[in-house]
Amino acid sequence: MLIYYPVVIHKDNDSDFGVTVPDLPGCFSAGASIDEALQQAKEAIGCHIEGLLLDNEDLPSPTPDYTTLAQKKEYSDGIWHLVEIDLSKLDTKTRRVNITIPERLLNRMDRYVKEHRLDSRSGFIAQATETFINQHP
Repeated sequence: MLIYYPVVIHKDNDSDFGVTVPDLPGCFSAGASIDEALQQAKEAIGCHIEGLLLDNEDLPSPTPDYTTLAQKKEYSDGIWHLVEIDLSKLDTKTRRVNITIPERLLNRMDRYVKEHRLDSRSGFIAQATETFINQHP
């Protein structure tokens, strides 16, 4: 599942490009160029999220419209960018569970998984759950 975190890039005289991730307090990075700073931001966000997952903490949802963040004084001189994060590559620990589901829904799920060339029922359930929770916090 892909999510996009807004980041603000800032540069002071005699410094590298700094990156702040407002939706993830304490998550920062830097780089000699904007491209390098964004790549470092992607790695920093990934590490930050992995830490949250290991601690069984909820992931903060990305702010859907970063213009609200851009109005804050501390970000007023920054350049905004969205950083793509693939959550499926971060959470590698799985747990087997047994569920009961009506056969009609199971058949629909299997058809959907096949038609959309998804990996598995489990992957579909995980993605659907993540999407639902993010839309209904």
